[in-house]
Amino acid sequence: MSLRIKATFDKMPARAHILFPLFLLFFGISFCLFPLQSARADAPRAAYIIELNGDTINPVTAEYIAASIDKAHKENAVCLIIKLDTPGGLLDSTRLIVKKMLTSPVPVVVYIAPSGSHAGSAGVFITYASHVAAMAPSTNIGAAHPVQMGGEKPGKKSSEWGELRELIKELKGDQKVTPADKKDSAKNDKTAKEEIVPDEDPMGSKILQDTTAFIRAIATKKKRNAEWAVESVTKSLSITDQEALAKGVVEIVAVDEQNLLEQLDGRTVEVAGKIVTLQTKGALIEHIAMDARQQFFNVLANPSIAYILMVLGFYGLLYEITHPGFGVPGVLGGIFMVLAFYSMQTLPTNYAGLALLIFGLVLLITEAFTPAFGLLALGGVVCLALGSMLLFESADPIMRVSKAAVLATSLTTAGITLFLLRSVLRAHRSKVLGGKEGLIGAVGTAETPLAPRRPGQVFVHGETWNAQSDEEINKGEEVVVLEILGLTLKVKQK
Repeated sequence: MSLRIKATFDKMPARAHILFPLFLLFFGISFCLFPLQSARADAPRAAYIIELNGDTINPVTAEYIAASIDKAHKENAVCLIIKLDTPGGLLDSTRLIVKKMLTSPVPVVVYIAPSGSHAGSAGVFITYASHVAAMAPSTNIGAAHPVQMGGEKPGKKSSEWGELRELIKELKGDQKVTPADKKDSAKNDKTAKEEIVPDEDPMGSKILQDTTAFIRAIATKKKRNAEWAVESVTKSLSITDQEALAKGVVEIVAVDEQNLLEQLDGRTVEVAGKIVTLQTKGALIEHIAMDARQQFFNVLANPSIAYILMVLGFYGLLYEITHPGFGVPGVLGGIFMVLAFYSMQTLPTNYAGLALLIFGLVLLITEAFTPAFGLLALGGVVCLALGSMLLFESADPIMRVSKAAVLATSLTTAGITLFLLRSVLRAHRSKVLGGKEGLIGAVGTAETPLAPRRPGQVFVHGETWNAQSDEEINKGEEVVVLEILGLTLKVKQK
């Protein structure tokens, strides 16, 4: 057989001698790849999962969620599951997340888990914006009071709130409103306005009204309980997983991720204007973690971390100012300060508190150069404590500096100040041992006889001095220095 193939090959034209091996190679590669392509086509699609485990809703987590939605769509995932456990966060970041979720080309499922988790404040908005909302047993959701970003007055954020109102209009414009829906909406609007407590700041009340309208629009679009959504904003209400399921806040209570995928299978959701049936049975689970940069900046979004960085930065700069040279403390202090100010521009910073904090640290620096005997230092510690408590203003405790950090910093600063003050007072009260002042009261020995009109010499502090006395002193007797007259000591017999 091999001889026949060889004979046939030899009879081929010269061009065929080249093309025939290439044809065989192409055929072999295609034969090998066909089963792989077929297996890939038959393989189950993946369900991507991202986790916010105790993280606040901030610009970094907003970027993380948005990038994960894009990745899930690009890689044709069956859905994206946001495993949520958050105490809340910033309304501006929440608005970005909600907008991304509402326009997502891939189904987004919010799963409040594991047991013991809580979706508070901004977590309520994110849950309501999902295509399917789920909770694990022994979890809760609620308390969606708005939190501003950056510590600026609401008037300075008019462009962002204008964007929020435009988003509300878009949400309402996308909905097919029936006469019954209009009646319910008018009733809910009236009830919400009655429940909103008037704020001393008119703009604060306006923000609360906008937030209420925002969550009501989301609830109506996603066909979830709008009445409870409004109460979660105006009254900061929270409910358990079973209550949320009964009230129509969530659709599923699942014990774990596999159970969630089983309950999701076969559900129909509207994604980008199209009805999609979820096929999650047997779907692979792939986790998307934050990259190193996101993890680092997510840590900086913690108010207590920002506060500690700023204080350490000032301490480093203070040490560099009070000690000659340019070293590690100054470099680290500058880095800490830059990182702290980066954190503050993403947090609800109260600039009155920041001013008090900076003024207090300036007083501590001034104390190092001015002999104020602790008065400036005491004022600095008081300003430091007050500024620390006012630095971040927020309805959410998670968005404020922890009392432990404030107490530790204030007590440490006070302790260092008291120690230095005590050392200064001790130095002022101690006897001077050097210079002219150190000679007053010093005891020496007469090297020559002394008399009222007959000066002599004495040996004091290891030196020989010219001396005079109002009494007769014999050589070798001990003398005490009374006064310094130029280069002559006035002494008396001890």
